[in-house]
Amino acid sequence: MTGSNLDRRQILAGAAAAGFATTIGGISNADAGTSGSGSNARAAPAGAALGTSEPFSFDILSERAAANAHVPWQPTPPVAASILDRIDYDAYQEIRFRPEMSLMLGDGRALPVQLFHLGKFSRDAVKIHLIKDDTAQEVLYNASLFDTPAGHPARELPEGIGFAGFRVMAPDLKTDWLAFLGASYFRASGPYNQYGLSARGLAIDTGAPTPEEFPRFTEFWLSSTPKGDSVVIYAYLDSQSVTGAYRITAQRSVGTNNVARIDMDIEARLYARRDIGRLGIAPFSSMYWYGETSRRQIVDWRPEIHDSDGLAIWTGAGERIWRPLNNPPRVMGNAFLDNNIRGFGLLQRDRDFVHYLDDSVFYERRASVWVEPIAPFGEGELHLLEIPTDDEIHDNIAAYWCPNGPFRAGETRTYRYRLRWLDDIPFPAALAKATATWTGIGGRPGHKRPEGVRKFVIDFQGKVLKDLGRDDGVEIVVSPSRGVLSNAYCHPVVDQRERWRALFDLEATGENPVDIRMFLRKGDRALTETWVFQYFPDA
Repeated sequence: MTGSNLDRRQILAGAAAAGFATTIGGISNADAGTSGSGSNARAAPAGAALGTSEPFSFDILSERAAANAHVPWQPTPPVAASILDRIDYDAYQEIRFRPEMSLMLGDGRALPVQLFHLGKFSRDAVKIHLIKDDTAQEVLYNASLFDTPAGHPARELPEGIGFAGFRVMAPDLKTDWLAFLGASYFRASGPYNQYGLSARGLAIDTGAPTPEEFPRFTEFWLSSTPKGDSVVIYAYLDSQSVTGAYRITAQRSVGTNNVARIDMDIEARLYARRDIGRLGIAPFSSMYWYGETSRRQIVDWRPEIHDSDGLAIWTGAGERIWRPLNNPPRVMGNAFLDNNIRGFGLLQRDRDFVHYLDDSVFYERRASVWVEPIAPFGEGELHLLEIPTDDEIHDNIAAYWCPNGPFRAGETRTYRYRLRWLDDIPFPAALAKATATWTGIGGRPGHKRPEGVRKFVIDFQGKVLKDLGRDDGVEIVVSPSRGVLSNAYCHPVVDQRERWRALFDLEATGENPVDIRMFLRKGDRALTETWVFQYFPDA
């Protein structure tokens, strides 16, 4: 989850910070087609070399993955390791992809693609191909694609060494909105053009007693949809335990309020080389250091620091659940059993700048990411992994869907889902959602505070609460897994017509966490989503 010398997010952020001119050159590719092929690709920019034309389709890629699953895994041999070691963080920042060498996907040059250079902290080379009709050609590395200072170690690299990854740029080449870099990680800029959490192609044994395995996207094939408004990415996944063929169609759209959304339709065809005990489908990696629920952990001047503040779940039975994230005292894994889950995601619900006060990295702008299965996921568990952290540079949160039963060697599975990077998820008007969670000392102000008692305060907001008053029969329903509950009540917040507040005290001690469920109801009708939380009494 974290890097040893320089964190992965620093490399990607540094690469994204490079400046770009506005001149454009390159190739255009109009059509990926539903069969997995593109058409009408033009010549590469002057100075860019392409490899031999080879037949390509999604089925061809899938057949290759299926065949390789019967062959022992071979790690990619290191190339020019001594040179890459000299391209450290500072040296990496001196390398700039030449904007006129951008690869243009789609008519009208709406989808420029630029390539990431290899370096000390991004040394695993990937191959990148461009699709034309039913064929593809590899984009070959050469120094003319990049501007590098005289005497820079990158100038010593051999031709054809490959790239670290790629990113899709805005048409003006000033910003990027989608980037693939490292293992099977990828990120999108989300609603406010600010990178945050990462998605992954696949997770294996994340949070398990055995070491985690990190499958890699080793090759990419790039094209666009017939309209030229979406990029189509094909990727080959490889690791000790699995091979895979991926098709990812990504589109960025901007609403009338100038808030963007990035939609990705993903199909993953997986082929097991050996038994996998814990398979992670649609996995995310995020960061939660501290927030309003963990004020005792604040050591920095900023009041909150996190890329995501909660896990949202839409169960197969239709229940909406909100689980605020923790920076726990020890590694914690939680599993939510379900059948045909309807959706899940890591969200950044708190969009108030004053709650973060960081005018450099803008945590209030971080994307929320939401998964909805296109084909049913079946029975399984939604896993949430939380790892202690003492800094914001480490991704310490993971979430993914874990299907029931091991993935056996020789078995094939296909998963299809939609991944959305957005401001907030669609939410039913019949329910209010939890928008804030605070904890503090229990008891009543002006009275002696009891030992070992913690107070919880949760605010819910939604139109369903608009016309409800104190005497309308709204009640709090709260269920802790252990401990003594007291002073539980709820009321409308003064001068806030669509906001109610729930409060309760909990007396509990010991190292084991307390799992709490709570919601508001009127009669037999739930008025809010279900708020769930994991409380550590002695932390």
